[in-house]
Amino acid sequence: MTEPETQQPSSSEPPAPPEPPGSDGPSSNRNLMVVLAYLWVLVLVPLLIEERDEEVRWHAKHGLVLMGAEFMLWVVLQIALFATGGIGCFLAPFIFMLFVAFVLVRIACIVRGVNGGRLQIPVLTPLVERF
Repeated sequence: MTEPETQQPSSSEPPAPPEPPGSDGPSSNRNLMVVLAYLWVLVLVPLLIEERDEEVRWHAKHGLVLMGAEFMLWVVLQIALFATGGIGCFLAPFIFMLFVAFVLVRIACIVRGVNGGRLQIPVLTPLVERF
């Protein structure tokens, strides 16, 4: 008895080998790292772990600059609240709206980053390009 021969499709090019784990290609956890890049102090995780993925590093730097801007604005507002004394209670809704605006910007950055894009913030993005 002879076994039937199985014919394999002939192709001129062999299949490409899988990328090695240490290559410069996108990492398997890119979306997680992009999300962490915009979650305040967790920005340090992708900044320190993803050394080869330039897209994740850009989002981590962008998240770091955004966190710095938010912190600086918070300090200025705290000084203003302290300096104004009793008027601070009138500034509280304004401060809350600024916090909500920062959260919405972070969400927009996460959505754009997970979809493969970058959200350009006029004043902050040029700072990211510097370092």
